[in-house]
Amino acid sequence: MTQAAPATSGIRVRPATALDSAEIADVYLESFHATYAFPLAHTDDEVRSWIRDGLVAARRAWVAVDVDGAIVGLMALAPGDLEQLYVRPDRLGQGIGRQLLEVAKARSRSGLTLFTFQVNDRARRFYERNGFVADWFGDGSANEERQPDVRYVWPS
Repeated sequence: MTQAAPATSGIRVRPATALDSAEIADVYLESFHATYAFPLAHTDDEVRSWIRDGLVAARRAWVAVDVDGAIVGLMALAPGDLEQLYVRPDRLGQGIGRQLLEVAKARSRSGLTLFTFQVNDRARRFYERNGFVADWFGDGSANEERQPDVRYVWPS
């Protein structure tokens, strides 16, 4: 059994369960739509299925839960890759993303790679403050949204 991360500021990070899927999708969709002016490559229903049947079922999803039990952030991890990291827009700047990132680093001692869209200045500053270095810039041809992206690495 995987241990949950210790709580800081009333937030606890733990592996996601099937019961979390709908709320994880809500956080993901709310955050994506609040952050980007361009549309997702998939419908909301397709995203909900991908989260439920992909990320959660494959045990790659983690959630940040507040003292009331509400999911306020999520991440998806694969060996060496931070695939997703989203925090509810009304909870940004409260250390939730950093707490999720600390769990990702602790579980990936040999380093991490992640992608974000180039227009997401807030995420880029966050990753750079936390030791990630941009090592590749794409023109959007490698992602479904067709938006310029950037790859970050954390060498551990």
